Amino acid sequence: MDEKQITQNIRRIRLEKKMSLARLAKLTGLTKGYVSKIENASKAPPFSTLNKIANALDIDVNVLLADSSDVHEDVNLCIVKKDERKGVVSRGTLYGYHYVALAHKKLGKNMEPYIIEPAFEEKAFFPHEGEEFMYVLEGVHEFIYDDKKYILEEGDSIYFDSIIPHSGRSVGTKRAKILGIAYAYKRQ
Repeated sequence: MDEKQITQNIRRIRLEKKMSLARLAKLTGLTKGYVSKIENASKAPPFSTLNKIANALDIDVNVLLADSSDVHEDVNLCIVKKDERKGVVSRGTLYGYHYVALAHKKLGKNMEPYIIEPAFEEKAFFPHEGEEFMYVLEGVHEFIYDDKKYILEEGDSIYFDSIIPHSGRSVGTKRAKILGIAYAYKRQ
């Protein structure tokens, strides 16, 4: 996915809703300068930040991830074939992780399932409302939660309140691969 498209979608939707940068910043808890930087960047912010922005804009986060050819509807059943998966963040990002949305076609969901391959160096912490579940599919993941470190290996899982600052990184010679599910209290 073209990350520039994500930042352009944020600006376009904010303007369509006649919302100022200051208002979006206030609703997200981010600074006006940071929101402006996001809108003018060529790289997408972390997924947790995209969730905050989507909630503030009162839209599903997948609307921010859509390109002009995507069509999303609020349906009761959503099937995403493996060749339809949406890579959201690539190796070139500031945070260096891979993120693939697994249910990007479903609007109005409370959960966001994804596959993540964390970078080898932890770069930032991601506090956001809700809860998360992670299951390590491959490799070793060092999970950092409230300044404590936990080593998770293939087959291990963790469930946590995501409002607490958290981060992680791959450990070893290959990237960890993690199935994650983020739960938002407010239906997206």
